Amino acid sequence: MRPPPSPPPAALSKHHLLRIRRCLPPVWLNAAPAQDPSPPPPPPASSVSPSSISSLLFSYTAARARFPGQQVHARAVALGLAAHPSVLPRLASFYIALNDLPAARAAVERAAGKARAFPWNLLIWGYAGRGMWRDVVLAYERMLALGVGADRFTYPSVLRACGELRDATIGRGIERRVQRWGYGLDMYVWNALVGMYAKCGELEDARRVFDGMPARDVVSWNAVVSGYTSAGMWGEAFELLQQVPGANVVTWNVVAAGNLKAGNYEEVMRLMSQMRSSHGPGLDFVTVVVGLKACGRKGYLRIGRELHGAAVRLCFDRLERVECSLITMYSRCQMMGSAYHLFRICSVRSVATWNSLLAGFAFMEQVEEAMLLFRKMTESAVFPNDVTVLTMLSLSARFGHLCHGRELHCYILKHELSGSNLLQNSLVGMYSKSRQMAAAQRVFDQMQCQDRHAYTSLILGYGMQREGLVSLKLFDEMIANNIKVDHVTMVAVLSACSHSGLVTQGQLRFAEMIDVFCIAPRVEHFSCMVDLYCREGLLRMAEEMISKMPFQPTAAMLATLIEACRIHGKIEIGDRAAKRLLAMRTNNPGHYKLIANMYISATRWPELAKVRSLMSVMELNMIPTHSVLESEYDICPVEQDYCLNRSTHGGLSGDMTDTDFSSSEEVKFNEAFGG
Repeated sequence: MRPPPSPPPAALSKHHLLRIRRCLPPVWLNAAPAQDPSPPPPPPASSVSPSSISSLLFSYTAARARFPGQQVHARAVALGLAAHPSVLPRLASFYIALNDLPAARAAVERAAGKARAFPWNLLIWGYAGRGMWRDVVLAYERMLALGVGADRFTYPSVLRACGELRDATIGRGIERRVQRWGYGLDMYVWNALVGMYAKCGELEDARRVFDGMPARDVVSWNAVVSGYTSAGMWGEAFELLQQVPGANVVTWNVVAAGNLKAGNYEEVMRLMSQMRSSHGPGLDFVTVVVGLKACGRKGYLRIGRELHGAAVRLCFDRLERVECSLITMYSRCQMMGSAYHLFRICSVRSVATWNSLLAGFAFMEQVEEAMLLFRKMTESAVFPNDVTVLTMLSLSARFGHLCHGRELHCYILKHELSGSNLLQNSLVGMYSKSRQMAAAQRVFDQMQCQDRHAYTSLILGYGMQREGLVSLKLFDEMIANNIKVDHVTMVAVLSACSHSGLVTQGQLRFAEMIDVFCIAPRVEHFSCMVDLYCREGLLRMAEEMISKMPFQPTAAMLATLIEACRIHGKIEIGDRAAKRLLAMRTNNPGHYKLIANMYISATRWPELAKVRSLMSVMELNMIPTHSVLESEYDICPVEQDYCLNRSTHGGLSGDMTDTDFSSSEEVKFNEAFGG
């Protein structure tokens, strides 16, 4: 039985043939030679060998000389040597070096079945090196279709592409080929298989391949451990980590970073304690950075100081990433004096270092200090980047500092930073929160790409101005432009309905959110609906909404209902809400003041006496508060629970002082760190 005919060789495209033809000397095309200058006659065909062509291509590849390299390619085509085993890899390398991957692929495909795996591997590596993962897979499939067999150097890049594309289908086929052809001793192929399955989330397959490996190295262990941490399977990751023979610090760092990403800060502390023990691998600067981030987010000041000392002893404290992490940790632990001192003694004040301190001032809500530091930064040799301006715009918008926001807008225009969509979105948000809707609309109209964030900011801004119909019009325009709606957009829409008294529209949009946009309501959406009903005096509907929602009501939600009951004289409903709020034992004196005011207006003196007695027991002071109904889209009121000695001279004092706010939760970790 005759074997099936091999597929015809892939022809060069018309474009590539024309380019090669232009490179041919006239004598090769049987045309009259140019008069001036006259090229040397080509050597006879008998004197041109594949090795000479290969050597020329190697030289032109190193020099990135396109024109003479194409001339050599044309000569190789004319002599029928383009598919020679020593010429084709040089041709592929030549075009890949010139970043002309289509020409490289055309040259390799033209060889059809004559080519070996090596030229295809070069092409696949060229695609992989540029992150063109889909082209890697297509080249691999084309290679097999032309009858070229893949080898052990082909699979790692193809498997990595499958992992990046989160497509395990081709990877499973490669696994079958590997098992059939027996690459049992090639560690690179097996590690690539494990990594591919782990990235695709197929952890059972990853563990199956891992358990069946004839031998393992540290890369194999790291791939499975990182796969478990990415999936949040911390128990499996830590159990496997205990089995790693001679686990290095990289493996431990992978688990610690995964716990940090998942918010398991206590687990990060426990891992670092074991790493520092006599049986642990010790710490490197990555461990210190991960630990400092966990301390900053949880408020573990004492452990953060221990890590600072460890960084000094290990000579990591002068690394930029460690310096930035230290500044951030002290800032989040409300130790701005220490953060500023570290900033002043930094070896090199990079833009990341400036941004870390600016973010610290923003976290501590010190607007004037942040603005002064930003001005100092603009006067220095460090040029602020988008992150710097975004931090300042966010801070200005949060506190309604319109003058600072306009100053930042001028800076953006002066330095031509307005091309960033993030900056434009922040400008729209800043002007919207400052109630400058004309300026917000002007920035919005000038945007090249009006995305969901810009629309949401405008909808929220017009809603705060009680122009709910304009907000709804923008929302409909957003849907007409096929911009995806998310839960934040729906909060803005419902808030606009609430501020404008659009009860029917609010009910309709709330139903659309569930039925049309398939967005599960969150507590913020229910808060907006309760606020809407309370503003319009529909208190029974508000109480019913609170009772039927699948969440526990927040204190702010109940306070809104209580204040509305006082205004509309619905003491019975207000009394039920007050009992639920008192049961929460909140530390906000304003909530108790609202309850007391309601009982005073209803002349319910026994209930008032109970409220005052409870406040006395809890040692809460009666302070003047504002009605929750009059707040501007602050569903959960901001509570200031810190104090800090600030500079009173309008500048950044060189001797800023700190107050120790060590978290009580970190006491259990102190023994592990020698505290």
